[in-house]
Amino acid sequence: MNLKSAFFSFICFIFVSQLSAQVTTTTTVSANSTDISLNLDLEAVSSAFGESKDLEDFEKKLNDPEAKISNLDLNEDGDVDYLRVVEVSEKQTHVITIQAVIAKDQFQDVATIDVEKSGEDTTVLVTGDEYIYGANYYIAPFYNVVPPIYGWFWGPYYNPWMSPWYWGFYPPYFRPWRPFPPHIYHNNVHVHINNHNRYHRDHLKRNHRAKHLQKSVSHKDLQKKFPNKSFKDRNSGMTNKRDFNSSTKARYNQSNFNKIDRSRSTRPISRPTYSRPMTRPAGRFSGFRR
Repeated sequence: MNLKSAFFSFICFIFVSQLSAQVTTTTTVSANSTDISLNLDLEAVSSAFGESKDLEDFEKKLNDPEAKISNLDLNEDGDVDYLRVVEVSEKQTHVITIQAVIAKDQFQDVATIDVEKSGEDTTVLVTGDEYIYGANYYIAPFYNVVPPIYGWFWGPYYNPWMSPWYWGFYPPYFRPWRPFPPHIYHNNVHVHINNHNRYHRDHLKRNHRAKHLQKSVSHKDLQKKFPNKSFKDRNSGMTNKRDFNSSTKARYNQSNFNKIDRSRSTRPISRPTYSRPMTRPAGRFSGFRR
């Protein structure tokens, strides 16, 4: 009888232990692996910028269907969003804004690149949009070789770039692709990060002139529709994307972009027609929509 009791107690112990393990597994969630901030690596963007001959070439690199530098699908239509590039400048400061084309006449700022020249030195600061990446997410690339785009900015052939492309009207090379799960995207995009460069993140801050310039071209249509879907709302206890790298486990707010209220979604009723002209629209400002 004692032996049977001992055996029964042992079975109960095993059952309770397994049940506890299952509860622990389902309630402990590792760092959010589906957050939208994980779908555009700004080091890869910095590398592409440093290897571009001008801003038109930079925009092409961002949307190259072979390189797949971007994995953003902000409007959740099943295709990676086209990223347009717009620029404003004043004296020796150039501000480049990367915007996702999410619907007709709707755009969302994704990141900015501030280029400033002081004497013979040129500095670059990449800033992730606060709504997507969290507050104060900066990357300052220090290039191993002088980027060719510097010569374009400060040379005789410089001409301000305003992307002529918009919803349903894209360049011939652009073929939308399906977004990958973030961990696959990061494995793929790693080859496009130039490891000969250095990427600093500490003690950085945008200057007031750059912030002021960017306001004239800024678009935050996704943020306006879903103000409660910001980075801090999606990720409890985190300041910005850097916190993903500093912690292997973090609390995860399930009310993220995977559970958007479809009644307010920016997703179009039907997909746009990808009308690709045989030639580019005439003029650098033709077709630009603010």
